[in-house]
Amino acid sequence: MATVRPSGSNPSSPPPQDRPVRVYADGIYDLFHFGHARSLEQAKISFPNTYLLVGCCNDEVTLKYKGKTVMTEAERYESLRHCKWVDEVIPDAPWVMSQEFIDKHRIDYVAHDALPYADASGAGNDVYEYVKSIGKFKETKRTEGVSTSDLIMRIVKDYNNYVLRNLDRGYSRKDLGVSYVKEKRLRVNRRLKNFQEIVKEQQERVGEKIQSVAKTATTMPRHDWILNADRWVAGFLERFEEGCYKMGTAIRDQIQERLSGQLPRDCSLLQQSRKTDDEGSEECYYDDYGEEFCFADDGEEYYYEGEDDSDEDDYFVQSCYTSDEEDFAESCDEESLNDVKDKKEK
Repeated sequence: MATVRPSGSNPSSPPPQDRPVRVYADGIYDLFHFGHARSLEQAKISFPNTYLLVGCCNDEVTLKYKGKTVMTEAERYESLRHCKWVDEVIPDAPWVMSQEFIDKHRIDYVAHDALPYADASGAGNDVYEYVKSIGKFKETKRTEGVSTSDLIMRIVKDYNNYVLRNLDRGYSRKDLGVSYVKEKRLRVNRRLKNFQEIVKEQQERVGEKIQSVAKTATTMPRHDWILNADRWVAGFLERFEEGCYKMGTAIRDQIQERLSGQLPRDCSLLQQSRKTDDEGSEECYYDDYGEEFCFADDGEEYYYEGEDDSDEDDYFVQSCYTSDEEDFAESCDEESLNDVKDKKEK
């Protein structure tokens, strides 16, 4: 970017030729940005040989006449010292310059933009009114589109986003002065916004596909649609059937996994009452209806039915089936089993 030399009011007194011209610029320089740097650059190159002094008001004066700053006075002084155009920083600069201040620092010219800067102290209509009257004012141009007020306005406008940004970076809500409810509300709103963006993106994709299909439909001849209709329908049904099969398989696997993870119920009261050291092991299974079957080594099947529908509480039916599964006894003791066998022999 080409350097723009300031133009405007010419100083009434000629610059010194035997030494560097001492040019003074002052300001608050809060949130030091490139607009500040460009104004200081113009002041620095206003003469071929320039010594640039920059005055910066302290926090007390700034708060009184302009308002609260984001950066402290020490931070603002240090920002100016790191600007390559600045030769010397003058802390605690006065709000309005006097002849005494000009003489103390041997100031030849004061650089600032020509717009009147309202004098909040009440000394006059323009902070630079006196400097202009004695012919020591050097005009610079403002950089449009950037200022400290604009930067603060951006932060205030997107306040919630910057709060979330700092929360994500490890700051606590107490550090940011945010209540618990406010923090939760901000996080929920962000999730909703992200979800809305996802839905919007999917809608755009669907719209693009619909347009593509519509375009294909208008360009494809009618007989091609008829010839390909069966193939398309068959392909859809094949994918639909495959999807249903996969879904059914997944459901069945989940059911079996959950059933296998459960502790099996007592197969029957008979197994508990008659279990001895010389008895063999038993195997238990579930049928398609969730009922449990347990088999002993002798091949007999003991069926545990669960609660009975009668009015008697805690009544359980134990059914002992023989090999033809027709006769059964309500009691699974050995005597009842013998009765069943006698009936079968008769």
